[in-house]
Amino acid sequence: MVMITMAEETQFENMILEKEEGVAILTLSRPDKLNAMTTKMWRDLPRIINNVREDDEIKVLILTGVGRAFCVGSDVGDRLANRIEGKKIETTRKDLLEPVGYWAYLIRSLDKMTIAAINGMAVGAGLSLALLCDIRIASEKARFGAVWVKMGLIADLGATYTLPRTVGASKSLELMTSGEIIDAREAERIGLVTKVSSHNELMKVAKDLATKLAKGPSIAIELMKRGVYKGMHNDMLTQLDFESYAQNLCRQTEDHMDAVRAFLEKREPRFRGR
Repeated sequence: MVMITMAEETQFENMILEKEEGVAILTLSRPDKLNAMTTKMWRDLPRIINNVREDDEIKVLILTGVGRAFCVGSDVGDRLANRIEGKKIETTRKDLLEPVGYWAYLIRSLDKMTIAAINGMAVGAGLSLALLCDIRIASEKARFGAVWVKMGLIADLGATYTLPRTVGASKSLELMTSGEIIDAREAERIGLVTKVSSHNELMKVAKDLATKLAKGPSIAIELMKRGVYKGMHNDMLTQLDFESYAQNLCRQTEDHMDAVRAFLEKREPRFRGR
């Protein structure tokens, strides 16, 4: 495993970005605070996502945490207590003009596949982080909760958008208004996660899937992801127009041409992302 650069690693507060064989792993590393996100961490996150977006060698991003939690949301002392106490909070022009949690859109709109390897508690904004990923694999020790209501707040960072599209409106409202904590098996049952793994095997399962995707036809996979999310809003004819555009583009790629030759030659295709 190779760090992207030592300089970049030192610039990120309590977050580590690594890259190997087309797979980037972003690890939240604040285990003493259950990976609660500080203002500095939130501000660094868009820069990390843009690094992944601009690196053509990266095909898949895994998001995970260190210790007993995936992420328990925002650090209350760092982000909420100051507001209650009336302390002045340093804000930038960007803070004032961008929607709250705009970085959530940056993750959701990333064309590269994203996998959440949920090692422990994922509550509040930590649940939002998991929901922003395309695939969610949970450790048997993982727990989930839309707990904003316990602070007198609404779900945010895209959760009012992503959770209903994942588990349905009724179940989302139940989870959001009750603040109930559910375990990994219940999360799998309602479709919140796609798979539950033994705790010790979690990263292996996530990396195996990520490596498989990274070795696939990356142009087709990126267009597939784009198509699925567009399909949640488009009508049928609009979606067929997108599929026509995307399929015609795929047919011009070296990956498609080699896959056809491989089929005729009875061998495995050699995908190069071109």
